[in-house]
Amino acid sequence: MEFILLWILGLIILYVVIYTAVRDAIEKSEVGKIIIKRFGTKDELVPLSDLEIEKELENEERK
Repeated sequence: MEFILLWILGLIILYVVIYTAVRDAIEKSEVGKIIIKRFGTKDELVPLSDLEIEKELENEERK
């Protein structure tokens, strides 16, 4: 029983370390900076309704 709990705790710690390292690496890399500059972060994205998306697609088809 103790072995399973330690194993699960180890996996959680490993997940946090990998997640933090990848996120930090993306934010510091040149490609990551370009992508963040061009598209913004997930927090900055504005949700669009289906109607707005359809109107945008119709406008692009007319061009």
